[in-house]
Amino acid sequence: MPGALLLGKYYTLGKHLAPRDQRRPSTGLGRLVAIIAALVVFVAAVTVLAISAIRHQSIIATIEDSLVPSPQTLFARDRILVLLVGKDYDYNEKDEEYSSQARSDVIKAISLDFVHKRISELAVPRDMDVILPNGAESKINQALSDGGIREAQAVVAKFLGIPPFDRYVILRINSAKEVVNALGGVNMKVSEQLDYDDTWGHLHIHFHPGNYHMNGEQAVSYARFRHDACGDPCRIRRQQQVERAIINALRANKLQDLAQIQNYIGIFQRNVDTNLSTTELVSLAVAFQSMDPKNVRADQVPYTDTKDTVSGGNVLVADENAKQALVRKLLLGPPPAPSSPQPVDLAAISPSSVKVDVKNGTGIPGQGRRVADLLAKQGFVIGDVATAERSGMAATEIYEHTIITFAGAKVRASLGPTVKNTPITSDALASPVPSSDVTVVVGKDLLARLTSSIIK
Repeated sequence: MPGALLLGKYYTLGKHLAPRDQRRPSTGLGRLVAIIAALVVFVAAVTVLAISAIRHQSIIATIEDSLVPSPQTLFARDRILVLLVGKDYDYNEKDEEYSSQARSDVIKAISLDFVHKRISELAVPRDMDVILPNGAESKINQALSDGGIREAQAVVAKFLGIPPFDRYVILRINSAKEVVNALGGVNMKVSEQLDYDDTWGHLHIHFHPGNYHMNGEQAVSYARFRHDACGDPCRIRRQQQVERAIINALRANKLQDLAQIQNYIGIFQRNVDTNLSTTELVSLAVAFQSMDPKNVRADQVPYTDTKDTVSGGNVLVADENAKQALVRKLLLGPPPAPSSPQPVDLAAISPSSVKVDVKNGTGIPGQGRRVADLLAKQGFVIGDVATAERSGMAATEIYEHTIITFAGAKVRASLGPTVKNTPITSDALASPVPSSDVTVVVGKDLLARLTSSIIK
């Protein structure tokens, strides 16, 4: 199940779109699988399920019988760094898949904090500009193809300026397809027309806007689409949307059936390669089984420019200052305790990084469009503008279905004082998975704000 968190700013820069700031906490499955969003810990959870299936005993009995030391004891520290890569595949002259020298399609540095039960993720766009050990200037995902996981670990760690990674997890792209098929498909919402054909790469992507129940092939194709004005950052957005849909389906599935569990174990064995030992995996599963989903933080390394290289094609030039700040915040510095948003937190969120759907619940025609225009003037990206299912609503409602920390609060603050006490409802597991970050259902309490905005 390759992950791909994080999106991009909606403004064009060369052949790419500059990444937007993202901090996305995910929602889990409950018990051991509650932390699936981190994928590293999902591997741990599946390992526990595997041991349980083999022993024909309950998960709790497996944990109790294992007598596994704590992660702090096993790793001799309070935090470890894990490199997660999603491995793509190519085709040979006989049209057969191979991945022996494939490049990494997803690159994430993950910090596992054992003391506070927090997971922090920093995604690195695969087209980031680096100098490889052989002296060639290329995209960072070339490192996996050139020198395997050892070189990938060294190159990514050097790029981020962090100590060597403690462990790695490699996921093949087929894992997502197999998981989706095992779940019987996932519910997705497509917000724009997508068309692309690549016969050599076996990609034929054609989607109209609307709701879909996608099979594995469709979900992976949707997640891989990058041929729009937004480019790779929007591809990452779609990948995150597929991840949330998989979480939805797994959550509803509950993993109660032994044969079903063994099916997921088979997917894991075919598609995951890691140097985390079985003991370490079980220890991580036990340690993070009750983790609060709010304790997952994520962001993406932004860039300032693009350029063409001699051998690596068009690459992204990292924003060095922002990169260093994110590394200190997510991978090296002490993770902050979850809290209510402070002014500095909201100021750090660029409106252009938040996509908002608006629904008119007032019963008065045109109010949804007026709110959308108000938010657009402040820089927010507007998605769907529609009529709410309910009419005559007195109070505005705000729903947050994103892992951008405080995205809902950022939108609420931009709507004025009449909704300053409106609660933000987490709707991360909505089905079908929305393509937006926040949905505002306009109530009559916003009418005064709309009138004042027109006067101004």
